[in-house]
Amino acid sequence: MSVLKTSRARVAGIACTFPAQEVTTGDTATRLGSDAKRVIAMTGIESRRVAQPDLCASDLCADAAERLLANLSWDKNSISALIFLSQTPDYILPATACVLQKRLGLSKSCLCFDVNMGCSGYVYGLMVAMSLAESGIGRVLLLVGDTINRISSDEDKSVAFLFGDAGSATAVETGGAKATFILGTDGGGAEHLIIRGGQCRQRMTPELCARFEAESGNTRSAQDLYMNGSEVLSFALREVPQLFIDLQQESGEKKDNFDAVVMHQANQFMLDALGRKMGVAKERIPSSVCHFGNTSCASIPVTMSTCLCGQLESSSQKLALLGFGVGWSWGGCVLEIGPISMPAPAFI
Repeated sequence: MSVLKTSRARVAGIACTFPAQEVTTGDTATRLGSDAKRVIAMTGIESRRVAQPDLCASDLCADAAERLLANLSWDKNSISALIFLSQTPDYILPATACVLQKRLGLSKSCLCFDVNMGCSGYVYGLMVAMSLAESGIGRVLLLVGDTINRISSDEDKSVAFLFGDAGSATAVETGGAKATFILGTDGGGAEHLIIRGGQCRQRMTPELCARFEAESGNTRSAQDLYMNGSEVLSFALREVPQLFIDLQQESGEKKDNFDAVVMHQANQFMLDALGRKMGVAKERIPSSVCHFGNTSCASIPVTMSTCLCGQLESSSQKLALLGFGVGWSWGGCVLEIGPISMPAPAFI
């Protein structure tokens, strides 16, 4: 495992933005001929936010960034680095971070780059942002978001009920807070959560665009997300509890010391199963899946923004963050955070 510790960087604020369009599980179940009550009982998801065709992850992140910077009263020229972390960028090239630099009006001396990560991505991105801030580079803006519904089939029952779209902005600067990160990868699981077509390994063709009937009557194309749910669950139950143990050992913190354990919001069933295996009470594992679904790389900041806003705005909190998913990849963090700026979530 890779371990990194910082002691001279702090999170100054977090903001989240969602699409205005809400889709209920009942709506999706009616369209697909499924039992809505059964789906809600299994996933805990009652509704999700789904981006309109002209709305990208960068749009959601840009809105969150503008509101957060205004709330912090940060001069845009004081931002030295911008990281855009997403699986749904605007383009193959250029990097969306470059486009966002211009859009947000940041200095031309600002370091900008993209990171392609999924459900572990927020922890990975936060590690990079805090490392940069600790190095003395200055203030860092971490933009994390996905519009997964744009790259998944609405005719595939294995994913159609799960994913919500969201964007987030996290402001990081030099400070005195401590953080411990642990990161890991097992590329042997890549085939279980993948979009096979449309890039250099399988170039885009009319054949790849055509949807076909796959397992259990699910319909998707090679350019749509494929997820093997049972393998995802097995991976999470295997790696995440050990990650939590390793985090406690490396940080010197016991699980009872955490004000909350904020996990990637895959679904409520997985959150409950992981909580039991880790020995963490359900009330200390905040959940945002009911009204936002699985928001991919943005799920951890979404959960902090919607479930822990009052605590983080008013006091110092000790949190464990646990991200895991596509790759396979996983990342955990123990950090001291708060009081911080947290503008109310927006819907555009």
